[in-house]
Amino acid sequence: MSKPLLIAKNTEFDLNLLSDWANRHGCITGATGTGKTVTLQTLAQAFSAIGVPVFMADVKGDLSGMAKAGSATGKIQQRLQALQLDEPKWQACPVTFWDVFGKQGHPVRATVSDLGPLLLGRMLNLNDTQEGVLQLAFKIADDHGLLLLDTKDLRAMLQYLAENASEFQTEYGNISAASVGAIQRSLLTISEQGGEQFFGEPMLNLDDMMQTDGDGRGFVNILAADQLLQSPRLYSTFLLWMLSELYEHLPEVGDVDQPKMVFFFDEAHLLFDEAPKVLLQKIEQVVRLIRSKGVGVYFVTQNPLDIPDTVLGQLGNRVQHALRAYTPRDQKAVQAAAETFRPNPKLDTAAVIAELGVGEALISFLDDKGRPNIVQRALIVPPSSQIGAITADERQQVMQTSIVAGVYEKHIDRESAYEKLTGRVAARAATADKEENLQPGSREEPAVADANGWGNAPSALSAPAAPAAPSRPVFNSGRAAQPAPAQESGGGVGDTLKSVFGNLLGGGGLRRKDNVVETMIKSTVRTMGSQVGREIIRGVLGSILKK
Repeated sequence: MSKPLLIAKNTEFDLNLLSDWANRHGCITGATGTGKTVTLQTLAQAFSAIGVPVFMADVKGDLSGMAKAGSATGKIQQRLQALQLDEPKWQACPVTFWDVFGKQGHPVRATVSDLGPLLLGRMLNLNDTQEGVLQLAFKIADDHGLLLLDTKDLRAMLQYLAENASEFQTEYGNISAASVGAIQRSLLTISEQGGEQFFGEPMLNLDDMMQTDGDGRGFVNILAADQLLQSPRLYSTFLLWMLSELYEHLPEVGDVDQPKMVFFFDEAHLLFDEAPKVLLQKIEQVVRLIRSKGVGVYFVTQNPLDIPDTVLGQLGNRVQHALRAYTPRDQKAVQAAAETFRPNPKLDTAAVIAELGVGEALISFLDDKGRPNIVQRALIVPPSSQIGAITADERQQVMQTSIVAGVYEKHIDRESAYEKLTGRVAARAATADKEENLQPGSREEPAVADANGWGNAPSALSAPAAPAAPSRPVFNSGRAAQPAPAQESGGGVGDTLKSVFGNLLGGGGLRRKDNVVETMIKSTVRTMGSQVGREIIRGVLGSILKK
């Protein structure tokens, strides 16, 4: 059964957003300082109250106040009187704080493999040629079961491709060393901006966001975005990845009485700025189809024209705060914004947009038949949670009592492409082969990896042993690396992968009979690679479809 959510009010009408039409998406637009954040808070609290989990990015820090009950301040009392509303029951929302950097919320991560080449190319600002090489890197990694979990894995993969480009040319096409270098430089830049902390495990489980509390209220998931927004491409790519994850992994539910989740995309213009046509088409497709998964997407930006027409046309529930028209260009923007509403014969919509006060808006929600209502001028109902930020101590207290406290704080670093390409998989085979050719009592100590991770297999993994919990090889930067003997194959990236995969990637090597250990390892890795290669299927925006 549909539930009316009171969002705004004027002297004639209560303006309710109907819960069964909330997944037809919407937008909140208006100039800076006109009340968009409070409108967002009112909407989010209304959804939470009926049991709908919410995700939003907190650009200024103000939305953290949702974790604390509000109070009847002077301005709020004036607003309640103007709307002829009784004082509400002041209460906080159930809140979970998240932060890519792990400072103002629980760490949130994604793996490189799961992000996919399309979104990663957007994050790295690659041109078409460079993005093509990145696509090849992902394809080869997918085909051979090489997990790209963090940036070290991707760097290792790219370095191997550059050094062995000729081996892949027939099957995959040309791999430009210059393009690989450009991608490596872009990776370095994004790592310095915080990308290093974003990539890795444990990866965010969206089920942890789609929770309700003991009273049946949906959790409000607030991403601290003040620092993240300093890296606009990282910010927009992360939110796009989340949207992609929801789209790919939630089941079809069709029309429902209320959304399964509502996703607010603040600073939405960053999503579309300089986005290539192929990405815009994918975004349009996801927005169009995700409503059938029970997800409502609400874009928050200054001007509705920041949103492409193909996406804007899908947004049924609209709140337009004031736009200031100081220049001819601004006036054209106001006129264009007015034309996106269903006209009200009692209002000059374009004129009213420039006259609106703080907390006042032009509003058009869908009616009970899914048709846009005539635009109305109204005042936003104040939320019952605190307007404005909470203190750092209050935030920490919320985090300590969170349902995911301690789940994401510890970083996991398991065996992936980096370890395989730097010798950890083939180390036992190489050591066993050496021991086979040595006289008893003359066993050599295996050479250790050089300081940058490219060289002989790490000595800690040379002796056969039962596999323990995966961990990175320890490289002591304060001690000189031991050089590998020049006459031997050093177990570097190229030799390591060839020793594991044999002729699979085109490397011949010496034609000799494999020993038992080496045969077993090659068989295991080939099996793993073929199985993973078959199972890795990517969705609309390139994220992995779990199977």
